[in-house]
Amino acid sequence: MTRINLLPWREELKKQRQNQLILMLLAAVVAGLGVWFVGHSYYDDLISYQNHRNRLLEREIAELDKRIAKIRELESTKAKLKARMEVVQELQQGRPLVVHMMHQLVATLPDGVYLTSVKQTGSNIVLTGVAESNARISSFMENLDKSGWLYDPRLTVIQVKEAQNRRLSEYTLQVRQRTGSVSEQAAAAPGAGKST
Repeated sequence: MTRINLLPWREELKKQRQNQLILMLLAAVVAGLGVWFVGHSYYDDLISYQNHRNRLLEREIAELDKRIAKIRELESTKAKLKARMEVVQELQQGRPLVVHMMHQLVATLPDGVYLTSVKQTGSNIVLTGVAESNARISSFMENLDKSGWLYDPRLTVIQVKEAQNRRLSEYTLQVRQRTGSVSEQAAAAPGAGKST
């Protein structure tokens, strides 16, 4: 009877399988490292691209911030110019009001009443003067109240003094001037259809 020893063959098969397992493990490690490297490179590229985009956006934002600052500066300059234009326009509109005020003062001033000073602050006017009697001052106040350009006369000071054998009343009177367009005032003035 013949005996066959199968042990070396089994040992050989076992070594071959171990070598295949080692090769498969090495192949898996190499494949894993390859996948990791490709993934790492891919995500590095994505991060690099995003950083590039972020820098580009930061430059654009800085440029827009400069433009916004310029726009704000222009808006500030525009607001200042607009305010100046409004002041000039108010002055232009107010020029005829002074003429009308002076005309109304002359037109409403009765005989025996004299003005020594006229001071205007905004729409408030302070009139100082002398009169031959208190009744003439009352008449002056009534005339001012009827005026279309002046209203709300208030007597603040009245003093009776003797000068050159005459009795005179020194007075201080406050009155307000109507503001608005000249055409509105002309329409509001009594006797607007008549020439004054």
